Amino acid sequence: MNEVETGEEATSDETTSEQQPMTDEQMAELVQAVHHNGMVALKMHFNEVQGQVMNLEAYGPVFVFHVMDEAKDVYSCGFFLRELIARFQTNNSPNIWMASFFIDLMKVKGGKALTPPPTSEEEAKAMIDNVLVPHCIAAVREEFAPEQVHAGLAWNETHGPVFEAGFPALTEGNNVCAIPLHMLLIHLQLNRDPSELLLQGLYNIRKEHGLD
Repeated sequence: MNEVETGEEATSDETTSEQQPMTDEQMAELVQAVHHNGMVALKMHFNEVQGQVMNLEAYGPVFVFHVMDEAKDVYSCGFFLRELIARFQTNNSPNIWMASFFIDLMKVKGGKALTPPPTSEEEAKAMIDNVLVPHCIAAVREEFAPEQVHAGLAWNETHGPVFEAGFPALTEGNNVCAIPLHMLLIHLQLNRDPSELLLQGLYNIRKEHGLD
């Protein structure tokens, strides 16, 4: 089974293996620098930009930016520290990449605040069953139609509940990717499309099999 590296995880191994743990002061400076770079990147595309940093225990610093359009509607989107560092370090058009999320959000007029986290198990289950799972299933099937794609909830001994997607037609080697449900949920709450993680994993599988 292929477990997809997400933005905040993708560089963590190399960072911890090559560097000593950062002091609180160094981390604060890093967070400040990344926040500044994010603001500069978005202001290349939008006039009204605000930003804040949230420290989520399971994910570390999360950078939330708020962009106001000409109608004075505000759109919010969150990013993980590691993915922003990776973008800025490689200079892989970070401003265009960050702006693209807001441009997508602005296709629906009226503004878009962050999705509030569920406050109970019942709310979390409803969000998973009624929003997350149907969206992810529809996205992966639409992306690879007419090819048959397996998609749905599963249990992983290491990560617990996951969303699993794969290609039944591939009978040799790795044909499935799985993303922990909590990772998909946090993307949903940050106004990021959780299905993008699954699509990335599925395209990686196709690449491994020489299909793309």
